[in-house]
Amino acid sequence: MKLAILVDGGFFLKRYKSVRGFSQNDDAITVASNLVKYCQAHIKRFNSIRTRYKLSPVELYRIYYYDAKPFDGDAYNPITKRTISFKNTETFKKRSAIIEALKEQRKIALRLGFLKASSKHWIIKPIHTKSIIQGDFKHIDIDQEHIVYDFKQKEVDMKIGLDIATLSFKKQVERILLIAGDSDFIPVAKFARREGIDFILDHMGNSLDPNLFEHIDGLNTIKNMGLSNRKVKTHT
Repeated sequence: MKLAILVDGGFFLKRYKSVRGFSQNDDAITVASNLVKYCQAHIKRFNSIRTRYKLSPVELYRIYYYDAKPFDGDAYNPITKRTISFKNTETFKKRSAIIEALKEQRKIALRLGFLKASSKHWIIKPIHTKSIIQGDFKHIDIDQEHIVYDFKQKEVDMKIGLDIATLSFKKQVERILLIAGDSDFIPVAKFARREGIDFILDHMGNSLDPNLFEHIDGLNTIKNMGLSNRKVKTHT
């Protein structure tokens, strides 16, 4: 059985430290290596079950990694009263280094979109808006940790959808494992299943809408690199 693993890079990096054995202090090379190990852990889990039922093993077709290239422009910060050059930030350097490190990994296909500063404004982080509305703090209390530059990720979701459709329609694989955390994939997941693809989701322990279960063939989450696993639907 051929398996393609599709990874929403932004989501994976956000949930990275939730996997036991991974640390937010890992350098870019370690993160890239751990991504591959994480995917291999899935394959090992699948094959442990398939061996039990005397089925042919799962073979990796390719790992597709989707992310936006980090923004390298400048912006004036209203809190610090200084212009920030994003290409000099640690976030830019690490995300760029992760992309370069992934290029050296075998069986990795990079699908890169871009970040667009559409409004060219700073906005209050959503996590803090409720506190502001409730009057827990006023505008004079807002500092650097409460704001973020308003980026819009472009082309990433489209590339995920196109690859799922292509893999399914051309029968290049029999199973797709998507590592992602939102419901945007539902239409293309339904298409893949109609084409006979076994569609598995890994939400990395993130909260998940129960209504999504009817649109997937299984839920498989690696909680740690010891292969602790949660299954919603039995799959082999």
